[in-house]
This record gives sequence, C-alpha cells and structure tokens, in this order.
Amino acid sequence: MRKSINTVAAVLLALASFAVPAFADEEAPAWLKQAAQLRPPGYGSAVRAVVLHREQHVTLDGSGRLVTVERNAVRILTREGRDEAVALAFYLSKFSQVRDMEAWLIGPGGAVTSYGKKSIIDRISDPDDIYDEGRLKIIDASREADVGSVFGYTTTTEDRPLFYQDRWSFQEDLPTVFSKFTLSLPNGWKADSVTFNRSSVQPQVSGGTYTWELRDLPEIVREPLSPSFVNLAPMLAVNYSPPTGEQGATRSFADWTEVSRWTSELHDPQVIVDDSVAAKARELTAIAKTELEKIRAIGTFVQNLQYISIDIGVGYGNGMKPRPSNTVLNRGYGDCKDKANLMRAMLRVLKIESYPVAIYSGDPNFVKAEWASPGQFNHCIIAVKVSDETVTPTVLQHPKLGRLLIFDATDQFTPVGDLPDYLQGSRGLIAAGADGGLSEMPVTPADFNAWKRETEITIAENGSVKGVMRERLTGQESRGARTMHRSLTSADFSKSIEGWLTRGATAARLEKLSPADDHTNAAFNLDVEFSAPSYGQLMQNRLLVFKPAIANRTSSVYLTDKARKYPVVIEANSFTESAIFHLPAGFVVDEMPSPVTIDTPFGKYRTTVDAKDGQFRFTRSLVLNRSVVPVERYGEVRDFFSKMLDAEQSPVVLIRK
Repeated sequence: MRKSINTVAAVLLALASFAVPAFADEEAPAWLKQAAQLRPPGYGSAVRAVVLHREQHVTLDGSGRLVTVERNAVRILTREGRDEAVALAFYLSKFSQVRDMEAWLIGPGGAVTSYGKKSIIDRISDPDDIYDEGRLKIIDASREADVGSVFGYTTTTEDRPLFYQDRWSFQEDLPTVFSKFTLSLPNGWKADSVTFNRSSVQPQVSGGTYTWELRDLPEIVREPLSPSFVNLAPMLAVNYSPPTGEQGATRSFADWTEVSRWTSELHDPQVIVDDSVAAKARELTAIAKTELEKIRAIGTFVQNLQYISIDIGVGYGNGMKPRPSNTVLNRGYGDCKDKANLMRAMLRVLKIESYPVAIYSGDPNFVKAEWASPGQFNHCIIAVKVSDETVTPTVLQHPKLGRLLIFDATDQFTPVGDLPDYLQGSRGLIAAGADGGLSEMPVTPADFNAWKRETEITIAENGSVKGVMRERLTGQESRGARTMHRSLTSADFSKSIEGWLTRGATAARLEKLSPADDHTNAAFNLDVEFSAPSYGQLMQNRLLVFKPAIANRTSSVYLTDKARKYPVVIEANSFTESAIFHLPAGFVVDEMPSPVTIDTPFGKYRTTVDAKDGQFRFTRSLVLNRSVVPVERYGEVRDFFSKMLDAEQSPVVLIRK
C-alpha cells in the first residue's frame, strides 16, 4: 500500500554533500514578502519556528487533471528551527509530476537568496524500498538559514486523482499564523467536508471554488502519553463529485460499504489457489489438529517470508492491490497486502474463509469513521473466519461475518492469537464486499499483556546483593523482549539487560542470563542472575537501608508536569512482582514502607510488605486499562503514578541487633 512520507530525516541527512550555491540579492514574491512582514505574538524559548503562511490550492480541470499549488513560509526562531528551512514535493514517477518548485530565504537583514532548479535534489521517498514510484523533490536551505530568517517556497504538482477525495492538515506541531485550503472544481461539481479535532470549519464558496481558512493556531506541545499530532491538529477531509450520472462518480464513496466493495474488487481476484499453493498449505498443516493450530502454522510461515515492497502502478490503484498469491509464494517475498493475500489462499485450501483488512499502522485513532475513504490506510492485515472452538483475545464478533480472528501476517514478533498494540482498537476496513465495512479491532485485556516477576535477593552485611529474577512476559509485553532478543547479538542483548538492571541497582553485574522465546503462546521467559556491590547503604555500621523495588519495569511511566494541555493515552498491561529479601545475619527490620492501595478507573496499584524469619517480603501489582483520560482529570493520573513511584522508592531500614 502507498506509504506515508516518514523517512524525510534519513533522506535529508544524505543531502549535505549535494548542496548547490543559490543566487543572492534576488526578489521574493509578493505573498512571501507579505508573510515576512507579519509579527506574530512572542513564543516561549522552546518554540523553534512559527509558520507564517500555509496554503494549498487544488484545481481539477475539465480533462480530469489535478493541479496543486502549495505555498509555505516559516520564520526561524532558534538554531534548532533551521531544520524547518526545507521544501518538499512528493510525486509518483509514472503518474504525476512536479511542474515547478522554487524557494527563497529572507535573511534577518532583508537580503533575499533564491533557490531554483539547480538547487533541487530528487530522491526516492522511502530508501528502504527496492523500488518505489513515490519520490521527493527537495530544496534544503537549512545550512544558510539563521535565527530571524524567513524561508518560503512554492511547488506546483500535477496528477490524476485515484479518488475524488483530499485531506488537509491546517498545521503540524508549529504555531501557525495563517492556513488555507482551496479547491476549484469544474462547473456542476460539488464538494463537502468534515472537520476533525476542532469545531466545524465551513468553506467560503464562490462558483466552483471552495476555500477553508484558519488563523492563529497555537503550538502543539509534545507531552508524555499524549495523542499523536494527527489527532490534535485541525484537519479537513474533503469529498468532491461530478453531477449525478456523469463518468467518474465511482471515484467517490458514500459510505464504508462502498469502500469495502471497491477494495474487495482489487483483492479477491488475486487469491489464486494453484497446485503449489495447495501443496504448501497441506505441508504446513500436516500435523496440525485444531483449527487454531492450522491457522498458526500458515500464519507463522507467511510472517517469516521476506518483506519487500515494490510499488509499481501506485497511481492506478496498484499500491492497494496485492500480487497474485501463487506469485508471492513462488518468489518468496512480498509486502503486507501480498502476505495477507497469500495467507487467504492457503487458508482457502483448508476451506477456511478469510478477508483482507485495510488498517492504519502506527496510530489506533488515525482512521476517522465519519470519512469513508480508502486513502486513510497504510497497512493490510487479515480477518480469519473461525468456529467457536477457536478462542483467543483477538477474535471479534462481526454482525454479518461471524467470529473473525484478526492477525497481522507481517509482524513476525506477534503470533496468531495476539495483535500489535499499535493496531489494537484501530478502525479497520474488513473488505468483504457488501457484507464488509469499518470495524473496531480487538483490544487484548490487561492480564493478557502481563509481566510477572519473581525475585529472590540475598543481602550481605556490607549492602552488596546477589539475586535471581524469573520473568514471564505475555502478549504485547513479550513482543518488546522478543524483538530485542531476535534483533541483537547475544552479547548486545546481555548488555541491554545489564543496563536495565543498572538503572535500578547501581553497578549491577549480570552473572547469568537465560532467555526462552515461547512464540507460539505469545510468551517470553527470562531468568536473570545478578549481583550489585553497593545496593544497600550501611550507615554507622549499624543501619542498612535499601529499596524493595530493585529493578524497574521497562515500561515505567513518570508524569511530573503540574499542568497539561492534552488527554493522557494509557495502554492496557499488567505487572506483578513477588520479592523475597534474605537479610544478613544479625539484622532485623526496623522500618518498612506502609502498604499502598490505589484504585482508579484507568488503573490499580497495590503493594504489600511483611517481615519475619530473617526475610523481608515485598509484592507489587499494577493493572492499567486501555483508556483516554480527559485533560480535566490529569491530576488523578499524575497522582496515581506519583504515589506508585513513591511506594517503590520508599526505603526499608534494617538495624543490627
């Protein structure tokens, strides 16, 4: 599927040696001069730049060509803001073109430097792809930009729309003084829009020209556990269509059922079951007994095929169309939609029906139900129709299709029966013709994404410790450990674990490490033996002080800001630890933390303490429920995590008898 432009930083890094001298003492266009004269209000020192002008004008001519003129101007406020002095124009090499691209830099003293054709670098949009028709034209003025400079650019691109739909974000994270989107249509055409992340923005209409405009948008501040920018910045979704009955009406969608039909027409003919596909499916499931075992065998095989994306004919819809399933099997590679398609073919051999699911990977709240558009997705997974015998947390009950097991055939670190957390709760398009449509993906419960730890520590008289930790991680808690274990060498994996231990116990040393990946059951076991020379503090040769929480969770959360602008997004997981400390001879517990119980709608936390027979026992448990907590209740969330941190930092005091 067509990917978003998320590799710009990597591309720009490679451009430094290609800089071309620009021309000084040139004239800036009138729109940029006017923007440069704006004097927006002062911003805090953390604001690196301010967007003075952000505009896009889209024109559909009578022949069906779409011409887009984009203008942007930004004032650099800090040295870090110089990176904003970059112009980008995306195009498809066989479907669209950048007709014109210019940029100007107005220095603090008013001198103008212009950047023309000789300054343009042309690069593939995603360097990780073997072949991709998506390309970028780039003008990079960040080296010449200085604090107080104004950088502006204009681009003109031409293409033919696959859909009569568009999407416009009025800003990114920077404060924006002026932002405008204009759509000009042929006679008789109509447009309508939906506004997200703010009250409705209504267009000014003049004939066939529609204009949406906003001013004085504040900065979007980065906050821990906050929604993504796309769910905070004002955004416009636009549909436009010709008069009823005219050719091209099928390029717009009235509802999600129409999107399902359109997507099914792309995918279903590519499910080809030939002898090679049938033989491989039977080979993989030869010893499988249950329905779930058969799905797992095929799912694991498809996940382990090499991921390669070769995007050809993207502008004609091929970015959303999988390759034939037998071709993918014979070549041994494919992208997300190819893998889902191959899995569908293999399951069909076993008379198990399944459907492709178009979804957005990376933000569960990205897809907007109010706007029926295939352009909202960047990933493809699969929904497998299962009987009542198959029970996993990733089965949803569909009103027309029945029980569907949702699975990502691309993510090799998440097995059948689990789902990557960045997809859970997402709205996905189940492409099943007239029976399909938009559905919310399953959310695995907190106790499925569990981290269970048993710790046994021996404390010496001088405060040094030796200990053993036995951990069992399940669900998405296991995914991080599994990913790290497979991605790193044995030595680097050990260093990573030792570094994690050191953050809780200074100078901790890893003595022995025994990892065990139980991929089939979405579990990862880790046994750790370690030592730390000075974990406890010996004072006056009489008191010995230590913290009962000797190692943090890797997903620990700390919220310290007194105020907040945006909601808090919490993922579902659970953590439990039972720790036994063997005390040194001659010492007894003099003081110990009070037990803690915190119970809120979004999470529960509990500790217990006990001392007897030369041992100190400490337990802690945390359960977080998947939720979005309104900013008005931020104080509750901050207090929850603050009290939890206090409980884990509270010391135990031993005294020599």
